[in-house]
Amino acid sequence: TQQYVKNAMLSQDQTITRKVKELFISIRVGATVDKDEILAGYLNTAYYGRGAYGIQAAARAYYDKDCDELTVSESAFLSATLNGPNLYDPAGGQGSAATPAANLERAKGRWSWTLKREVETKRLFAAERNKYIEAGFPKPQAPQPATNKAGQIGYLTDLADNFFVNNSKVSRAELDLGGYEIHTTFDKKKMGQLEDAVKKVTEKNLKPKERSKDKYVQFGGASVNPKTGEIVAIYGGKDATEHYTNNADYTGVQVGSTFKPFVLAAAMTDGVRDPEGGPEQGPDERTRVSPASMYDGDNKLKLRNYDGSIWHDRDGKEWHQANDGDEDYGPVTLREAMKDSVNTPFIQLGVDVGTDKVKDAALDAGLSEDQLASTVPSFSLGTSDPSAIRLAGGYATFASEGEQTDPWSVKTVKQKGQVVFEHEAKTEQNIDTDVANNVTDVLKTVVDKGTGTSAQLPAGRPAAGKTGTTDGNKSAWFAGYTPQLSTAIGMFRVNDKAENQKFLEMYGTGGQQKIHGASFPAEIWADYMGQALKNEPVLQFPKPEPIGSKILGPGLKASPTPTPTPTPTESESSEPSTEPTPTPTPTPSESESCGVFDPNCGEEGTGGTDGGKGTDIGGSDGGATSDPTAPGDNNGGQNGNGGWLGGPRGSEDD
Repeated sequence: TQQYVKNAMLSQDQTITRKVKELFISIRVGATVDKDEILAGYLNTAYYGRGAYGIQAAARAYYDKDCDELTVSESAFLSATLNGPNLYDPAGGQGSAATPAANLERAKGRWSWTLKREVETKRLFAAERNKYIEAGFPKPQAPQPATNKAGQIGYLTDLADNFFVNNSKVSRAELDLGGYEIHTTFDKKKMGQLEDAVKKVTEKNLKPKERSKDKYVQFGGASVNPKTGEIVAIYGGKDATEHYTNNADYTGVQVGSTFKPFVLAAAMTDGVRDPEGGPEQGPDERTRVSPASMYDGDNKLKLRNYDGSIWHDRDGKEWHQANDGDEDYGPVTLREAMKDSVNTPFIQLGVDVGTDKVKDAALDAGLSEDQLASTVPSFSLGTSDPSAIRLAGGYATFASEGEQTDPWSVKTVKQKGQVVFEHEAKTEQNIDTDVANNVTDVLKTVVDKGTGTSAQLPAGRPAAGKTGTTDGNKSAWFAGYTPQLSTAIGMFRVNDKAENQKFLEMYGTGGQQKIHGASFPAEIWADYMGQALKNEPVLQFPKPEPIGSKILGPGLKASPTPTPTPTPTESESSEPSTEPTPTPTPTPSESESCGVFDPNCGEEGTGGTDGGKGTDIGGSDGGATSDPTAPGDNNGGQNGNGGWLGGPRGSEDD
């Protein structure tokens, strides 16, 4: 009754006066109006999602028919959307908990329950209910966006609408009634430049009519002002009227090695643990590392606990990490390991520091907790799936010398000429300035002479960034920044029209043997950034101050004694004066490796004494990319507009 009164008899103002009126009118209506009339009034005014108010509009939006033509089964589903269309529309909604897969599961559950209740309340025969259950869930048609949202416009408006709703007292239903004037942070010129950069790569390299591996390729990207947090440009997909998921927002796509800078930031901030101490250690027991610290970069190394013992999962299995291309690098500095995207040093560094500290560093940089994976050792290699917006925002924190501002898209909102919302960005020094500047200096090496050379910018403009590729070649990224702009570009394959969607391999896509972050993503990044900064001054990154100590990782020295050393600059040698000789260890018998998403995998393991390499391996560059339907233990969140099936996301009680 109260909902009917609110919808049909009062304004949507968020005031105490309106609420009091609603209460008194509801009491009077409940006492004087027939219950069936109240129910009919509610069903004819309620919000069902997809901009539909009332059952007639809902019938058209979901099934393209009049409401008196709806079947009992279809009506049972539509009743479920009244619980909250964002969580029950099978096309997906806002937030990582509202993925198409999660919403479909919720909708099916509610639909089945409704049919069961119809039988229990004597409104439906059991035989008829069984007929509907056997026929299956009455899946509605795909949303039909307005034609004025073609191209990138639909992604922009949806992103802005979601931000406004999430950060104000205005509901989505109220917003859809219209009358709001929304002023955004988007830069029209930069939007066009980002879209053009994607189109150039697509038209030049992808030929879906000739190569099957060129079908279903998706790109997503976001560009953020590091000083303000303003989202100045996004690329959400080819066309919002054809591809409904905003690829700049949450998609469930893992980011691979673009996550490694957060591992380095954690090691510089918190330091590695003392092998002689317990698992929980304070700052006095830890040793902060410098980029000159040495780790074993060989392939298929056995992962060790922070105390030097061999890491085991709860089943007693070891983990053997592979490098991309199964390459052996020998002892390498952390700067070199980042430059060449060597996996073995960073998965070990993550364990030495503690993956809980790595997670803290990622959160401090601005990543969203609901988009972070379980903190098993492979967490350090990028098994998480932050959106392009969040990844660009995280890198923006390094660009702004550790000052973190959440990315945002709406400046002000007016209604009837009056400002009803004005965003106030909050900036905090979340990462130490020296840490941020040292991370930047290392990432600059990646672009200058590492895996990111294809992202170099014209006019000698310095850039810092990182490539990322995931197991099965199911996604590739390049994220990077200058002092003025931070941008992340992701690439993946998924058939968004398929009944059961999953991420597809990209071996052979674009005529390339394998897609790396250094290929199409970096090419798009460089083209866009070059155009976007064309008339901007060429700014240099701050010179990093010396930080941490040069340590020797496990296997290089049994009990390394840290010695203070200045951070090497581009003109200094990052090699140690004397190269340590790895301690020889017996060759172990063949053992199985722990799966990336194995719930039995724990950070500390059960210890052990064996050394050397094994024959079973972990992921080649950034951990395994699971299909979006793979189970997991992450929570839902608020940074998305839905996304594919979303990986380990979106249970009903997230």
